[in-house]
Amino acid sequence: MEVEETCETRTSWSQIGGTKSTDCCDHTGKKRKQDSTPEAVIRIPEDEEEAEHEEESEMPPEHNDLQVKCPCHPNTMHGFSASQTVEPCNKRVKPVVKSNSLTGVITPVKTPALKRIGQSISRSISFRTDVRPLPTPPVRSRTKGSSFPRRCNSQCWSDTVESHHLTAKEIKRQEVIYELTEGERQLIEDLSLVKKVYYEPMLKLDIMTETELMQIFGTLDSLIPLHEDLLSRLERLRGSEKTVGAVAPTLMNWFPGLEAYVTYCCNQVGAKALLDQKKQEKRVEQFLRLCQESSFSRKLDLWNFLDLPRSRLVKYPLLLKEIQKCTPAEHPDEFTLPDALELIQSIVAEVNKKTGEAECQFYRRGLNYLEDCQRLPEIQQSRFLYCHGELKNNKGQRLHVFLFELAMVLTRLGEDRDGGHVFHIYRQPLPNASLNLEVIPDGEAGGGGSFRGAFTGGNDKVKNCFRVSSRGRSKAHSYSLQANDSFSKQQWVTCLRQAMVQSRDRRAQSRQSVAPPHSDPAVCHIADLSLNSDAEMADVTSRY
Repeated sequence: MEVEETCETRTSWSQIGGTKSTDCCDHTGKKRKQDSTPEAVIRIPEDEEEAEHEEESEMPPEHNDLQVKCPCHPNTMHGFSASQTVEPCNKRVKPVVKSNSLTGVITPVKTPALKRIGQSISRSISFRTDVRPLPTPPVRSRTKGSSFPRRCNSQCWSDTVESHHLTAKEIKRQEVIYELTEGERQLIEDLSLVKKVYYEPMLKLDIMTETELMQIFGTLDSLIPLHEDLLSRLERLRGSEKTVGAVAPTLMNWFPGLEAYVTYCCNQVGAKALLDQKKQEKRVEQFLRLCQESSFSRKLDLWNFLDLPRSRLVKYPLLLKEIQKCTPAEHPDEFTLPDALELIQSIVAEVNKKTGEAECQFYRRGLNYLEDCQRLPEIQQSRFLYCHGELKNNKGQRLHVFLFELAMVLTRLGEDRDGGHVFHIYRQPLPNASLNLEVIPDGEAGGGGSFRGAFTGGNDKVKNCFRVSSRGRSKAHSYSLQANDSFSKQQWVTCLRQAMVQSRDRRAQSRQSVAPPHSDPAVCHIADLSLNSDAEMADVTSRY
């Protein structure tokens, strides 16, 4: 057993001559014979300085003299020179003092490496009751981020006035009018920011050409003076107590200027497609990313800013309804607000109609016909789109499906020479007037039919699926399609039913207008029936 300088260890030593006991001397010089089996006591270093001192004392015998404390007199040390040989006795030494630390379990050995491991463990693990706790790390306060960035200076009308004597209903009315006013101010700031931060730098740095920027930003410049005019009118309506009286006449005079939104919103369809195409370029993507990461953008990308005017337009009817709800009886706005609400609703409807027509024309130009039989007249006659989006067929192929006013077209998305999107028509388009719709319930067994494979996913079940097919004298076509989720499926089913009803009503009206005056009406309808539709034929003939 090795003896360390700092550990108070009592053990038996044999003399050089081979005796089993060691005579220790006290301070008077008298020799005292010690027991050959003393107790072994192992002490744990109390702090790091003592542990470092122990490591320094573990020097090889050729450099240090070994010193041992006398068991009888702890203050008396007995030295052994490096040339002397100290051999421990062969008698086993059994420790009788229990240790409360892990070092009492580790058996002392002669190998210095293992001993150092034991010492490191004893320094790192301790069961002392006076262990000092670790300092508590500083707690960082984390605020939950909003799903949509908000402005720091947003406030209510009540925050701008010191005192008032208004009823709760009138306070609510003033709050809505104040929201209308501040919304105009924020829109002007955002549109000016888009022009200053996005348009001008990209033009100056030659990130995009002027033609491309004009196509993406459209008539954005013309909207800023329009809303500045409304803001100035609303501010002039505020009285000395910061309240607004009649607001409907001002809005009635200003709303006709919103016809400028027709041009801007119709251009947005092509602007969005071009912007998505330009984002594939490294310079454009890097510039837009840096702008979005800046504080002024409020984590919004360029298209969010370009879409702000359209979002503002559809909000005007909602604000007017709130003002009308909070307007008391016999108020000057009582009879004018309904007319203003009707006017803005008609303007929004006209903008939506024109935008739908522009969207329909844009996607019609992007269709690539692979065969002449795919050029249905119903596609060119369609004026708007009910909906369009991605669906998956029974082979697992992703298709981009367009539901035009008079036809349903399945396409595959591709790219043209310039990197733009082109839609290759997949198989035969279907006229809406001859569509049949079959809604497949979720969880229905999918084995043995067209739903095997891609739709089942190994579970032998179908989900969010429906089937469309054509009827009539022409060749029948059937397509099994799957939506991404239940909400998308419901939207498709609703739009398909609406398109089928309106297309058949339109065809019926057109036939009545061109039918001969003395012809049998049943013949016209029977000619359009399919051969396997006996029930429908009987239904038609029974009406005449």
